[in-house]
Amino acid sequence: MEKKSILQKGKGRLRSRQKLTYLYEIDRLYFAQVSESIKDLAVKELEELGAENIEPVFRGIRFAASREVFYRVNYMSRLVSRVLAPLISFECPDRDVLYKKARTIRWEEFMTPRSTFSVYANVSDSEITHSQYAALRVKDAIADYFRDRTNKRPNVDGQDPDVGINLHIRNNEAHISIDASGAPLHKRGYREETIAAPMQETVAAAIIQYTGWDGTTPLYDPMCGSGTLLAEALMAYCRIPAGIFRKRFGFERLPDFDAGLFERVKSEAEKQIRPLPEHLICGSDQSEQSVDVARTNLMGIHHGGDVDIQCSDFKRLDSLPPGVIVTNPPYGIRLEKGKDLKSFYKSLGDFLKQRCKGSSAYIYFGEPEYIRHVGLKASWKKPLKMGGLDGRLAKYDMYG
Repeated sequence: MEKKSILQKGKGRLRSRQKLTYLYEIDRLYFAQVSESIKDLAVKELEELGAENIEPVFRGIRFAASREVFYRVNYMSRLVSRVLAPLISFECPDRDVLYKKARTIRWEEFMTPRSTFSVYANVSDSEITHSQYAALRVKDAIADYFRDRTNKRPNVDGQDPDVGINLHIRNNEAHISIDASGAPLHKRGYREETIAAPMQETVAAAIIQYTGWDGTTPLYDPMCGSGTLLAEALMAYCRIPAGIFRKRFGFERLPDFDAGLFERVKSEAEKQIRPLPEHLICGSDQSEQSVDVARTNLMGIHHGGDVDIQCSDFKRLDSLPPGVIVTNPPYGIRLEKGKDLKSFYKSLGDFLKQRCKGSSAYIYFGEPEYIRHVGLKASWKKPLKMGGLDGRLAKYDMYG
């Protein structure tokens, strides 16, 4: 009601313009922002979700999708950070062209003067050299667009806007898109409490996928912290959609949004949720506070109460049954003051060698220089530059 009542006021100028057809409506091409380190996993995930014409490109992946698949990707992807719906693209030699082109978009189709919005810009190899300045020009264009027509303007909110707008300029070619996800997709919504430097959910999801764990053997995290790895393992095994706790998505603001179709996509996905077998996913941590936080976070997820978590130093654990060990050891600000790194990581290596026989261990090192202290030869190491970290995931095969 708000959108219709405000925008039907006045001199009829908003209704008199011919409807603009946006790029995503023409070719159904979208853009997924994905970390370079996990593009291989993300391509496979997009294929499984039904996307077509998948093409890894600079800073992400371009893909084609029906409206149903587009909703499914936003609702179910565990690895994508954002999905963008392209509106227009154009040659952008200077700031004036950027401003004029931004004003050609029918912004009333996405927001009202009472809405909040934010513009996220990235500029490279172009005449316009400053991303913040480019974002400001688009903000001015949107504000002036509404002010000229309604004498009101929407406010900017950089934290939780109603509408997110993405501007990308490279080699003087500009693309303006709507953020179809809304808040970043790594914000699942299950994290009620945190400890210092929690792992980003998309990083944890990628690590779980790199382990190849399929639920036929137990999975254990001996330093679970706030439980992010355990939570992502749970959601993957139980087929819980990554976006099940999100209250809204950016694509709900698109002019062609089909609420009934989105409800069907959600219903079909949620019918696939399955229970967690007893003792399949377990974890521990020496910090009682971390254990409490992990339990609280997991309790909010379907079948999260069936994840076993105990308070124990990994050095005091009994031998674990053959399976998958996955963990993110402390480093940097997550490290206890005065802790001897050399002995700590040597103890971790001894634990893996002596008490995890028959298992495969996947250790994420947020600071890779600590790898040498483990004292074990890794089967492989993968760079994972995600969540602001230049980390490495190392695999250790513990033969029986």
